[in-house]
Amino acid sequence: MKLKALALASTAALVTTGAQAQDVVEMTSAFGKNLPILGTAGVDFVEKINSISEEVEFEHFDPGELVPTLEALDAVSNGSVDAAYTTAGYWQGKITAASLFAAVPFGPEAGEFLAWMLYDDGHALFQRMYDENGYNVHVLPCGIIAPETSGWFKNEITSLSDLEGLNMRFFGLGAEVMQRLGVSTSLLAGGDIFPALERGAIDATEFSMPRIDARLGFYNIAKYNYFPGWHQPATMFELLVNKDVWEDLGERAQAQIEVACLANITTNYAEGEATNFQAMIDNTEQNGVQIKTWSPEILATFEETWDEVAAELAAEDAYFKEVWDDLQEFRAGYKTWGDTIYLPRPRN
Repeated sequence: MKLKALALASTAALVTTGAQAQDVVEMTSAFGKNLPILGTAGVDFVEKINSISEEVEFEHFDPGELVPTLEALDAVSNGSVDAAYTTAGYWQGKITAASLFAAVPFGPEAGEFLAWMLYDDGHALFQRMYDENGYNVHVLPCGIIAPETSGWFKNEITSLSDLEGLNMRFFGLGAEVMQRLGVSTSLLAGGDIFPALERGAIDATEFSMPRIDARLGFYNIAKYNYFPGWHQPATMFELLVNKDVWEDLGERAQAQIEVACLANITTNYAEGEATNFQAMIDNTEQNGVQIKTWSPEILATFEETWDEVAAELAAEDAYFKEVWDDLQEFRAGYKTWGDTIYLPRPRN
């Protein structure tokens, strides 16, 4: 879809005043605007860019209004949609390395992830991934959140054997781990999860943070909420812009979009950190939810299985290996800092 000129005034007025028309970018979001943190991030980005730019204006569309969530990458690439606010984890079925730019099991938390993305090789590798797979898109990091919960279950999980045979909605690379442990996984968009739980098509789900999950009503059906979010220690969100659209924009408009995304990363992260504890309290005190923590033994099995998955994916896919090795090299250096500078977190 080509950029469309927004008529801010009549042609005569434009000529006499010298005013310039804005370029309008139609942006689909992977998350409905009614969802806190995830959905509000797309809305907030649009408000940010539109408040600072006189050259470009974004229009926000909920999932399904232009294209379904899982079709956004193809739609932006072929030009049927100008842009998308989404996460690369949705493209894992298309590109093996995609989830490394979204959420890495037992991987970096938000600060470390941003450090690799913005000050090391992450962003360049991110763009190369799309280029080398034939996608005509320009990508910008545009949001990030802290860990998510690791799942909502209808029944308590007391051992790994309780996972065997479950049907579960699961995102990204963590799904590969769960499959090795006997879980049948599927990737559903947010709005499709509750109906699937309700009719028994899935037995369990993970989706996001407690406040977001509460909005989707999982607690009505699945009363056991497990932590920590080993599969998503942080989740990165992306702004995809059709590359022809991006290159048609002026340098100033491009810079304004980049600034708005950087600002959006800040508010997206802060909203999650500020509002999830109350949702956890409400879940236990009002919704009958039991908050559970995985045992050290089960977490160790998750991690060992992930190490096996990562090694196999690296052996099978050269670009996955390149990105994985680069991230691991950065993490080895970061460990000198990260393991030294932070206070131990008190348990009371």
